[in-house]
Amino acid sequence: MFDTLSDRLSEALRDLRGKGRLSDADIDATAREIRIALLEADVALPVVRAFINRIKERAKGAEVSGALNPAQQVVKIVNEELVGILGGETRRLRFAKEPPTVIMLAGLQGSGKTTLAGKLARWLKGQGHTPLLVACDLQRPNAVTQLEIVGQRAGVPTFAPEPGNGVGDPVDVARRGVAHAVEKHYDIVVVDTAGRLGVDAELMRQAADIRDAVQPDETLFVVDAMIGQDAVATAEAFRDGVGFTGVVLTKLDGDARGGAALSVRQVTGEPILFASNGEQLADFDVFHPDRMASRILGMGDLLTLIEQAEQAFDAEQTAKTAAKIGTGELTLEDFLEQMLAIRKMGPIGNILGMLPGANQMKDQLSQVDDRQLDKLQAIIRGMTPAERADPKIINGSRRLRIANGSGVAVGDVNDLVTRFFEARKMMKQMAGQFGFGSRSATKRLAKSRKGKKSAKGRPAARQGGPARLPAGMPDLSQLPPSLRELPPGLGGMDQLPPGFDPSKLKFPKK
Repeated sequence: MFDTLSDRLSEALRDLRGKGRLSDADIDATAREIRIALLEADVALPVVRAFINRIKERAKGAEVSGALNPAQQVVKIVNEELVGILGGETRRLRFAKEPPTVIMLAGLQGSGKTTLAGKLARWLKGQGHTPLLVACDLQRPNAVTQLEIVGQRAGVPTFAPEPGNGVGDPVDVARRGVAHAVEKHYDIVVVDTAGRLGVDAELMRQAADIRDAVQPDETLFVVDAMIGQDAVATAEAFRDGVGFTGVVLTKLDGDARGGAALSVRQVTGEPILFASNGEQLADFDVFHPDRMASRILGMGDLLTLIEQAEQAFDAEQTAKTAAKIGTGELTLEDFLEQMLAIRKMGPIGNILGMLPGANQMKDQLSQVDDRQLDKLQAIIRGMTPAERADPKIINGSRRLRIANGSGVAVGDVNDLVTRFFEARKMMKQMAGQFGFGSRSATKRLAKSRKGKKSAKGRPAARQGGPARLPAGMPDLSQLPPSLRELPPGLGGMDQLPPGFDPSKLKFPKK
């Protein structure tokens, strides 16, 4: 969604690089380009003005003029101010002192509230909670059925005593839902409310009545990041009519400009808590302002990438695989397990997009096809356990059988086997260079400590062995006090007995 904004900001800041000194004209030109980029991205005009004024004020001050690299300092300022627009620090959910914690979702129809309710419930379940979904959208056709299906996919129960489709009292359902949660010991209640195509009095009245009935601990305003400037107007209307404690951005995977979503935090004063960037229930995460700013400026999001990897990869299995890489014993079975773990992290293009500088490789990333991984999985699953453990036994007839069984050409099987051997060899060499579990590395290290022949055929002096000091060396106790009073651990005389004479030491004969 923020690709266009990211490109424009990166281009505006790129012109500063390489300049050892920045003039006021340079700063004004950069600020002008940033202003245009933000306005084209649909960021609200008051937010843009305040943002640009802060950047120019800081960039023309001593903070930049005294920096060793003024251009990098300006980039740092832009990043910090962008983090400020997005909310500064990450805001977490506030839980009730006594369960259940009630979370109410509000927003326009089509913003994705019902799907988001399932995503939020699934995420809460993964955090160790026992959430309950309550279907209070009794107006939209099949809204109750949709919530029940989403709840089943998320593995979370749904409280839906009314069929919906215009039947039932949503305020009564909300009240009964909280009572049901208390009775069944659910610690979190997620209330899905009805929306409208636009802001109207009926929508606000119903949302306010549900709020008064259940007294939610968190009221989350769900906003479609693709609706443009109307996102700000809608957020203000809900803030004044119902009130909310946090914002959730949905449809961040769309191709709209989405800058208006960046304005919601600044205009309403309420933080963004979560972001949804896909249609799957797993496409949901806590909103981190610093990480989003880093991604917009093309600096990647390694922390999120690491967190996703920790959730997808089994630590014990990964350690075993790393050991096999070092010894050259990696099998196709191990390769398949790691591939499946990568697929759990999401589309490959999204994973690579979190790396620094990924915005400069958008054309290449757009060509990444996850179906290639599916083809590799089909080929490996078409092999017998013996073939996966020892790919060297895969001869011509076996390759033909594997190709026919997995629905690919024999050439695809040949490419997989050939590339696997090349990759395994390369990984073993890299592991040996860095000393990661390679037996040959251990042998080379032991061999290097035995001593090498010098150019004249004599053994080289051993490293770290006892020094051969000449006899008659003066008594170290006669050294000046400045040398004898060195701190402990640095060879001071406080570590030697009084009257110590090294000339009395017996050294091995040559």
